[in-house]
Amino acid sequence: MVKSRKIPNLPEPFLKERATMNEYFVKGRESMKVLSFGEMMLRLKPPANERILQTNLFEGTYGGAEANVAVSLALLGNDVQYLSKFPANLLGDSAVGTLRKYGVDTSKTFRGEGRLGIYFFEKGASVRSTNVVYDRAYSTFSQVAATEFNWAEIFADVDYFYFSGITPAISAELEKAVLAACEYCQANNIPVVCDMNYRGKMWSPEKARTVMSKVMEYVTICIAHDEDFEATLGIKAFDGDSSRGIEQEEDFKKAMLEVQKQYPNCKTVTSILRNIHSVEESEWKALLLQDGEFYETGTYKMHVMEGVAAGDAYGAGLMHAILHDYTPADAVAFGLAASVLKLTITGDLNFVSEADIKNVMAAGGGARLSR
Repeated sequence: MVKSRKIPNLPEPFLKERATMNEYFVKGRESMKVLSFGEMMLRLKPPANERILQTNLFEGTYGGAEANVAVSLALLGNDVQYLSKFPANLLGDSAVGTLRKYGVDTSKTFRGEGRLGIYFFEKGASVRSTNVVYDRAYSTFSQVAATEFNWAEIFADVDYFYFSGITPAISAELEKAVLAACEYCQANNIPVVCDMNYRGKMWSPEKARTVMSKVMEYVTICIAHDEDFEATLGIKAFDGDSSRGIEQEEDFKKAMLEVQKQYPNCKTVTSILRNIHSVEESEWKALLLQDGEFYETGTYKMHVMEGVAAGDAYGAGLMHAILHDYTPADAVAFGLAASVLKLTITGDLNFVSEADIKNVMAAGGGARLSR
Protein backbone atom coordinates (compact mmCIF):
# COMPACT_ATOMS: atom_id res chain seq x y z
CA MET A 1 0.00 0.00 0.00
CA VAL A 2 1.57 3.29 -1.07
CA LYS A 3 0.93 6.18 1.28
CA SER A 4 0.66 9.77 0.14
CA ARG A 5 1.43 12.74 2.33
CA LYS A 6 0.69 16.32 1.39
CA ILE A 7 3.14 18.80 2.81
CA PRO A 8 2.84 22.59 2.96
CA ASN A 9 5.29 24.85 1.16
CA LEU A 10 6.84 25.51 4.56
CA PRO A 11 8.67 22.29 5.50
CA GLU A 12 7.88 20.44 8.70
CA PRO A 13 10.41 20.67 11.50
CA PHE A 14 13.25 18.21 11.06
CA LEU A 15 12.34 14.89 12.68
CA LYS A 16 15.37 12.80 13.60
CA GLU A 17 13.43 9.56 13.63
CA ARG A 18 12.44 10.04 9.97
CA ALA A 19 14.88 8.93 7.29
CA THR A 20 16.73 11.75 5.54
CA MET A 21 17.37 11.84 1.81
CA ASN A 22 21.07 11.14 2.32
CA GLU A 23 20.59 8.03 4.46
CA TYR A 24 20.44 5.85 1.36
CA PHE A 25 23.64 7.15 -0.15
CA VAL A 26 27.33 7.52 0.52
CA LYS A 27 28.79 9.56 3.31
CA GLY A 28 32.33 9.98 4.48
CA ARG A 29 33.49 13.55 3.97
CA GLU A 30 32.28 16.66 5.70
CA SER A 31 31.80 18.29 2.30
CA MET A 32 30.10 16.07 -0.28
CA LYS A 33 31.24 16.68 -3.85
CA VAL A 34 28.99 16.65 -6.91
CA LEU A 35 30.20 16.20 -10.48
CA SER A 36 27.93 17.71 -13.15
CA PHE A 37 28.51 16.60 -16.76
CA GLY A 38 27.23 18.39 -19.85
CA GLU A 39 27.57 21.17 -22.42
CA MET A 40 27.63 24.87 -21.65
CA MET A 41 26.53 27.15 -24.49
CA LEU A 42 26.37 30.79 -25.43
CA ARG A 43 22.78 31.98 -25.07
CA LEU A 44 21.62 34.77 -27.39
CA LYS A 45 18.32 36.47 -26.63
CA PRO A 46 16.48 39.36 -28.33
CA PRO A 47 15.51 42.25 -26.00
CA ALA A 48 12.24 41.94 -24.08
CA ASN A 49 9.70 40.00 -26.16
CA GLU A 50 11.11 40.73 -29.60
CA ARG A 51 11.17 37.92 -32.12
CA ILE A 52 14.35 36.63 -33.74
CA LEU A 53 12.98 37.72 -37.13
CA GLN A 54 12.63 41.34 -36.06
CA THR A 55 15.56 42.00 -33.76
CA ASN A 56 18.98 43.39 -34.62
CA LEU A 57 20.32 43.01 -31.09
CA PHE A 58 21.03 39.93 -28.97
CA GLU A 59 21.93 39.74 -25.28
CA GLY A 60 24.73 37.23 -24.73
CA THR A 61 24.94 35.06 -21.60
CA TYR A 62 25.91 31.44 -20.91
CA GLY A 63 23.92 28.41 -19.87
CA GLY A 64 23.16 24.74 -20.30
CA ALA A 65 21.28 22.29 -18.09
CA GLU A 66 24.15 20.73 -16.15
CA ALA A 67 26.08 24.00 -16.00
CA ASN A 68 23.00 25.69 -14.55
CA VAL A 69 22.81 23.02 -11.86
CA ALA A 70 26.51 23.39 -11.08
CA VAL A 71 26.22 27.17 -10.64
CA SER A 72 23.13 26.86 -8.45
CA LEU A 73 24.84 24.32 -6.21
CA ALA A 74 27.93 26.51 -5.92
CA LEU A 75 25.86 29.60 -5.08
CA LEU A 76 24.18 27.56 -2.34
CA GLY A 77 27.61 26.84 -0.87
CA ASN A 78 28.18 23.31 -2.15
CA ASP A 79 31.33 21.68 -3.49
CA VAL A 80 30.61 21.10 -7.18
CA GLN A 81 32.76 20.28 -10.19
CA TYR A 82 31.81 20.69 -13.84
CA LEU A 83 33.02 18.24 -16.47
CA SER A 84 32.96 19.38 -20.10
CA LYS A 85 35.09 20.22 -23.11
CA PHE A 86 35.34 23.81 -24.34
CA PRO A 87 36.88 25.40 -27.44
CA ALA A 88 40.38 26.77 -27.04
CA ASN A 89 39.36 30.35 -27.81
CA LEU A 90 38.03 33.47 -26.09
CA LEU A 91 34.44 32.21 -26.02
CA GLY A 92 35.63 29.08 -24.26
CA ASP A 93 37.59 31.25 -21.84
CA SER A 94 34.55 33.40 -21.15
CA ALA A 95 32.24 30.43 -20.55
CA VAL A 96 34.68 28.76 -18.16
CA GLY A 97 35.23 32.10 -16.47
CA THR A 98 31.49 32.39 -15.83
CA LEU A 99 31.53 29.05 -14.00
CA ARG A 100 34.54 30.06 -11.94
CA LYS A 101 33.01 33.43 -11.13
CA TYR A 102 30.16 31.73 -9.28
CA GLY A 103 32.30 29.20 -7.44
CA VAL A 104 32.20 26.11 -9.67
CA ASP A 105 35.36 23.95 -9.73
CA THR A 106 36.43 23.81 -13.39
CA SER A 107 39.59 21.74 -12.89
CA LYS A 108 38.05 18.84 -14.84
CA THR A 109 37.10 20.88 -17.90
CA PHE A 110 39.41 20.55 -20.89
CA ARG A 111 39.92 22.21 -24.29
CA GLY A 112 40.02 21.26 -27.94
CA GLU A 113 39.16 22.07 -31.54
CA GLY A 114 35.74 23.32 -32.57
CA ARG A 115 33.33 26.00 -31.47
CA LEU A 116 31.13 26.88 -28.54
CA GLY A 117 27.55 25.75 -29.05
CA ILE A 118 24.90 28.47 -29.23
CA TYR A 119 21.22 28.56 -28.51
CA PHE A 120 18.87 31.40 -29.38
CA PHE A 121 16.17 32.08 -26.81
CA GLU A 122 13.01 33.81 -28.02
CA LYS A 123 10.81 34.78 -25.08
CA GLY A 124 7.11 34.29 -25.73
CA ALA A 125 4.17 36.34 -24.51
CA SER A 126 0.55 35.47 -23.69
CA VAL A 127 -0.50 32.78 -26.20
CA ARG A 128 2.79 32.91 -28.18
CA SER A 129 5.07 30.21 -26.81
CA THR A 130 8.69 30.71 -25.90
CA ASN A 131 10.94 29.22 -28.56
CA VAL A 132 14.51 27.92 -28.70
CA VAL A 133 16.72 27.54 -31.78
CA TYR A 134 19.86 25.39 -31.40
CA ASP A 135 23.09 26.08 -33.23
CA ARG A 136 25.33 23.49 -31.60
CA ALA A 137 26.45 21.22 -34.45
CA TYR A 138 30.23 20.72 -34.53
CA SER A 139 30.68 22.24 -31.11
CA THR A 140 33.79 21.14 -29.24
CA PHE A 141 31.72 19.14 -26.79
CA SER A 142 29.65 17.44 -29.49
CA GLN A 143 32.85 16.16 -31.11
CA VAL A 144 34.36 14.70 -27.94
CA ALA A 145 35.28 11.00 -28.05
CA ALA A 146 34.16 8.65 -25.28
CA THR A 147 37.77 7.52 -24.89
CA GLU A 148 38.81 11.01 -23.77
CA PHE A 149 37.26 10.46 -20.34
CA ASN A 150 39.31 8.61 -17.71
CA TRP A 151 36.47 7.81 -15.33
CA ALA A 152 38.64 6.35 -12.57
CA GLU A 153 40.57 9.60 -12.42
CA ILE A 154 37.51 11.81 -12.88
CA PHE A 155 35.51 10.15 -10.09
CA ALA A 156 38.40 9.80 -7.64
CA ASP A 157 37.02 12.51 -5.30
CA VAL A 158 33.33 12.54 -6.31
CA ASP A 159 30.32 11.59 -4.15
CA TYR A 160 27.44 12.20 -6.62
CA PHE A 161 27.21 12.18 -10.40
CA TYR A 162 24.64 14.51 -12.02
CA PHE A 163 23.69 14.74 -15.70
CA SER A 164 20.59 15.16 -17.83
CA GLY A 165 19.13 13.40 -20.86
CA ILE A 166 20.43 16.26 -23.00
CA THR A 167 24.03 15.03 -22.75
CA PRO A 168 23.62 11.59 -24.39
CA ALA A 169 21.30 13.20 -26.97
CA ILE A 170 24.20 15.27 -28.34
CA SER A 171 26.19 12.48 -30.01
CA ALA A 172 26.77 8.74 -30.19
CA GLU A 173 30.12 9.20 -28.45
CA LEU A 174 28.46 10.99 -25.56
CA GLU A 175 25.91 8.15 -25.31
CA LYS A 176 28.87 5.83 -24.77
CA ALA A 177 30.52 8.24 -22.34
CA VAL A 178 27.41 8.62 -20.17
CA LEU A 179 26.84 4.87 -20.04
CA ALA A 180 30.48 4.22 -19.14
CA ALA A 181 30.33 6.86 -16.41
CA CYS A 182 27.17 5.31 -14.96
CA GLU A 183 28.70 1.83 -15.02
CA TYR A 184 31.74 3.14 -13.16
CA CYS A 185 29.54 4.86 -10.58
CA GLN A 186 27.56 1.71 -9.87
CA ALA A 187 30.74 -0.34 -9.49
CA ASN A 188 32.14 2.24 -7.06
CA ASN A 189 28.98 3.09 -5.05
CA ILE A 190 28.60 6.62 -6.42
CA PRO A 191 24.91 7.59 -6.69
CA VAL A 192 23.74 8.71 -10.13
CA VAL A 193 21.24 11.56 -10.43
CA CYS A 194 19.55 12.01 -13.81
CA ASP A 195 17.13 14.69 -14.99
CA MET A 196 15.48 12.99 -17.97
CA ASN A 197 15.18 16.41 -19.71
CA TYR A 198 13.74 15.27 -23.04
CA ARG A 199 14.39 17.62 -25.97
CA GLY A 200 12.37 16.84 -29.07
CA LYS A 201 14.61 19.07 -31.19
CA MET A 202 17.60 16.85 -30.34
CA TRP A 203 16.30 13.29 -30.69
CA SER A 204 13.16 11.24 -31.22
CA PRO A 205 11.26 9.47 -28.44
CA GLU A 206 12.29 6.13 -29.99
CA LYS A 207 15.98 7.02 -29.83
CA ALA A 208 15.63 8.53 -26.35
CA ARG A 209 13.97 5.36 -25.01
CA THR A 210 16.64 3.12 -26.53
CA VAL A 211 19.42 5.08 -24.83
CA MET A 212 17.79 6.12 -21.56
CA SER A 213 16.41 2.65 -20.80
CA LYS A 214 20.04 1.47 -20.61
CA VAL A 215 21.14 4.44 -18.54
CA MET A 216 18.24 4.06 -16.09
CA GLU A 217 19.64 0.72 -14.90
CA TYR A 218 22.23 2.78 -13.01
CA VAL A 219 20.21 5.81 -11.92
CA THR A 220 19.61 6.27 -8.19
CA ILE A 221 17.53 9.45 -8.35
CA CYS A 222 15.30 10.11 -11.38
CA ILE A 223 13.90 13.57 -12.10
CA ALA A 224 11.18 13.59 -14.78
CA HIS A 225 8.62 16.25 -15.74
CA ASP A 226 5.66 16.39 -18.12
CA GLU A 227 6.40 14.39 -21.28
CA ASP A 228 9.77 13.11 -19.98
CA PHE A 229 8.19 9.89 -18.68
CA GLU A 230 6.69 8.79 -21.98
CA ALA A 231 9.29 10.26 -24.33
CA THR A 232 12.32 8.80 -22.55
CA LEU A 233 10.96 5.72 -20.74
CA GLY A 234 7.77 4.79 -22.56
CA ILE A 235 5.76 5.25 -19.35
CA LYS A 236 2.72 7.50 -19.75
CA ALA A 237 2.14 10.08 -17.00
CA PHE A 238 0.90 13.14 -18.85
CA ASP A 239 -1.68 13.54 -21.62
CA GLY A 240 0.00 16.60 -23.16
CA ASP A 241 -2.53 19.14 -21.89
CA SER A 242 -0.26 21.66 -20.17
CA SER A 243 -3.23 23.55 -18.74
CA ARG A 244 -4.10 20.66 -16.42
CA GLY A 245 -0.90 18.92 -15.40
CA ILE A 246 -1.67 19.16 -11.69
CA GLU A 247 -5.07 17.57 -12.22
CA GLN A 248 -3.23 14.50 -13.58
CA GLU A 249 -1.45 13.91 -10.28
CA GLU A 250 -2.69 10.33 -9.88
CA ASP A 251 -1.36 9.44 -13.34
CA PHE A 252 2.02 10.90 -12.41
CA LYS A 253 2.06 8.83 -9.22
CA LYS A 254 1.33 5.64 -11.15
CA ALA A 255 4.12 6.47 -13.58
CA MET A 256 6.58 7.12 -10.76
CA LEU A 257 5.76 3.74 -9.20
CA GLU A 258 6.23 2.10 -12.60
CA VAL A 259 9.68 3.69 -12.94
CA GLN A 260 10.76 2.06 -9.69
CA LYS A 261 9.18 -1.24 -10.70
CA GLN A 262 11.09 -1.33 -13.98
CA TYR A 263 14.33 0.07 -12.53
CA PRO A 264 14.84 -1.28 -8.97
CA ASN A 265 18.10 0.62 -8.55
CA CYS A 266 16.11 3.89 -8.66
CA LYS A 267 15.44 4.80 -5.02
CA THR A 268 13.82 8.19 -5.61
CA VAL A 269 11.58 9.54 -8.39
CA THR A 270 10.44 13.15 -8.42
CA SER A 271 8.50 15.47 -10.72
CA ILE A 272 7.14 18.98 -11.11
CA LEU A 273 3.46 19.22 -12.12
CA ARG A 274 2.21 22.39 -13.81
CA ASN A 275 -0.93 24.08 -15.01
CA ILE A 276 0.24 26.48 -17.72
CA HIS A 277 -2.42 29.02 -18.68
CA SER A 278 -0.16 31.32 -20.71
CA VAL A 279 3.53 32.14 -20.97
CA GLU A 280 3.22 34.38 -17.90
CA GLU A 281 0.60 32.63 -15.73
CA SER A 282 0.93 29.12 -14.30
CA GLU A 283 0.69 26.96 -11.18
CA TRP A 284 3.46 24.70 -9.91
CA LYS A 285 3.68 21.85 -7.41
CA ALA A 286 6.00 18.86 -6.98
CA LEU A 287 5.87 15.18 -6.06
CA LEU A 288 8.57 12.89 -4.67
CA LEU A 289 8.40 9.11 -4.24
CA GLN A 290 10.74 7.33 -1.85
CA ASP A 291 10.37 4.11 0.16
CA GLY A 292 6.80 3.61 -1.03
CA GLU A 293 5.67 6.99 0.25
CA PHE A 294 4.70 10.05 -1.76
CA TYR A 295 5.51 13.57 -0.61
CA GLU A 296 3.76 16.46 -2.30
CA THR A 297 4.09 20.21 -1.94
CA GLY A 298 1.47 22.90 -1.94
CA THR A 299 0.88 24.87 -5.14
CA TYR A 300 2.54 28.13 -6.18
CA LYS A 301 0.60 30.47 -8.44
CA MET A 302 3.25 32.10 -10.58
CA HIS A 303 3.60 35.18 -12.75
CA VAL A 304 6.56 34.13 -14.86
CA MET A 305 9.28 36.56 -15.89
CA GLU A 306 11.19 34.01 -17.97
CA GLY A 307 10.34 30.34 -18.28
CA VAL A 308 13.73 28.73 -18.74
CA ALA A 309 15.94 26.51 -16.54
CA ALA A 310 13.35 26.11 -13.77
CA GLY A 311 13.81 22.35 -14.02
CA ASP A 312 17.55 22.77 -13.53
CA ALA A 313 16.87 24.95 -10.50
CA TYR A 314 14.67 22.18 -9.11
CA GLY A 315 17.38 19.58 -9.63
CA ALA A 316 19.94 21.78 -7.91
CA GLY A 317 17.60 22.52 -5.00
CA LEU A 318 16.91 18.82 -4.56
CA MET A 319 20.64 18.02 -4.65
CA HIS A 320 21.35 20.72 -2.05
CA ALA A 321 18.72 19.13 0.18
CA ILE A 322 20.28 15.69 -0.24
CA LEU A 323 23.76 17.00 0.53
CA HIS A 324 22.48 18.61 3.73
CA ASP A 325 20.41 15.69 5.05
CA TYR A 326 16.95 17.16 4.51
CA THR A 327 13.99 14.87 4.99
CA PRO A 328 12.18 13.89 1.76
CA ALA A 329 9.35 16.29 2.65
CA ASP A 330 11.74 19.17 3.17
CA ALA A 331 13.76 18.26 0.08
CA VAL A 332 10.87 18.38 -2.37
CA ALA A 333 9.62 21.63 -0.82
CA PHE A 334 13.08 23.21 -1.06
CA GLY A 335 13.53 22.05 -4.66
CA LEU A 336 10.21 23.50 -5.77
CA ALA A 337 10.84 26.84 -4.03
CA ALA A 338 14.20 27.06 -5.83
CA SER A 339 12.45 26.25 -9.11
CA VAL A 340 9.71 28.87 -8.87
CA LEU A 341 12.25 31.49 -7.83
CA LYS A 342 14.05 30.83 -11.12
CA LEU A 343 10.87 31.87 -12.94
CA THR A 344 11.43 35.38 -11.59
CA ILE A 345 15.01 35.66 -12.90
CA THR A 346 16.22 36.23 -16.46
CA GLY A 347 18.97 34.13 -17.98
CA ASP A 348 19.81 30.48 -17.39
CA LEU A 349 21.42 30.83 -13.97
CA ASN A 350 19.44 30.86 -10.72
CA PHE A 351 20.94 33.69 -8.69
CA VAL A 352 19.42 32.79 -5.33
CA SER A 353 20.72 31.88 -1.89
CA GLU A 354 19.52 29.31 0.60
CA ALA A 355 17.96 32.16 2.59
CA ASP A 356 16.06 33.35 -0.51
CA ILE A 357 14.62 29.88 -1.01
CA LYS A 358 13.64 29.44 2.63
CA ASN A 359 11.96 32.85 2.60
CA VAL A 360 9.76 31.73 -0.30
CA MET A 361 8.94 28.51 1.55
CA ALA A 362 8.05 30.45 4.69
CA ALA A 363 5.89 32.88 2.75
CA GLY A 364 3.99 30.03 1.13
CA GLY A 365 4.42 31.56 -2.29
CA GLY A 366 3.70 35.11 -1.25
CA ALA A 367 6.19 37.96 -1.15
CA ARG A 368 7.03 40.63 1.36
CA LEU A 369 9.34 43.62 1.58
CA SER A 370 12.83 42.73 2.78
CA ARG A 371 14.42 45.56 4.77
